[in-house]
Amino acid sequence: MSSKEQKTYFEALKRYERKFDSKELELYKMLFKRHKDDEDLDKLSMEKLKNLYTKYHLNREKKNYDHLFKKIDENTQQ
Repeated sequence: MSSKEQKTYFEALKRYERKFDSKELELYKMLFKRHKDDEDLDKLSMEKLKNLYTKYHLNREKKNYDHLFKKIDENTQQ
C-alpha cells in the first residue's frame, strides 16, 4: 500500500475525529501513530482505515445549493 494513499485517508479523516465513537477513535489514533512513525499499514489495518473513510467521508450529506444559482427570468419579474 502506498504511503501517499494512506496519507490521503488520514488527511480526510482528520476532520471527522470528533464524530468517531470511542472504539473508532481508539482505532484511528493507533493507526495514526503508526502512520506518524512512517510505517506502511498492513492489509487488515488499511481495510479498517478504508472502512472509516467510507463511513464518514464518502457517506456525508451533500448540501444542495442549486436554488442559489438559478437564473432569474426577466419576464417573471414583472
